[in-house]
Amino acid sequence: LWLNLFPGHPVPLLLLCNESLMLEKLPACGKSFEEMMKKVDSKKWCNLTEFIMYYDNFTQCTEREANNASCFWPNPLAEGFITGIHKQFFSNCTSEKVHWEDPPHEILITLILIPVMLTCAMITLVVWCSKRSDILV
Repeated sequence: LWLNLFPGHPVPLLLLCNESLMLEKLPACGKSFEEMMKKVDSKKWCNLTEFIMYYDNFTQCTEREANNASCFWPNPLAEGFITGIHKQFFSNCTSEKVHWEDPPHEILITLILIPVMLTCAMITLVVWCSKRSDILV
C-alpha cells in the first residue's frame, strides 16, 4: 500500500500493529503446541530433542500471527505470551549450575609452563637469528 502525500512521490503506508487481533490469534498457537506436547512424556519436557519440531511449529505460528496482525515479531506482547507457555511447560527445567574446579596442580603448572617455555624459546631463536645476519643474505 502506498500513500500519495506529494504528487509523484508515493510513500509506503505504514500499517499499525493490531495488538488486539494478535492477542486474539496467539492462543490458537499455544493450544496447538499444548496438543502436540501431550504426545511427549512430561518427564521428557526438558529434553529439547524430544519436542524441537513442535516448538518450531509453535514459534512459526506466533510469528505468522504477529505478521498477519501487522506486528513485528518478536514484540513485547508475543514475548509475554511465549514466556507464559514456557512457564506452563518448562518451569521445572532449571539448569544446574556448573561448578568449575581448577585442574590438579601438576597439570596446571604444565599448562602454564609449556606456553611460557615455547615463548622464551621463540624469542631466543629470533634474537639469535637476527644477530647472525650473514645467514639471511
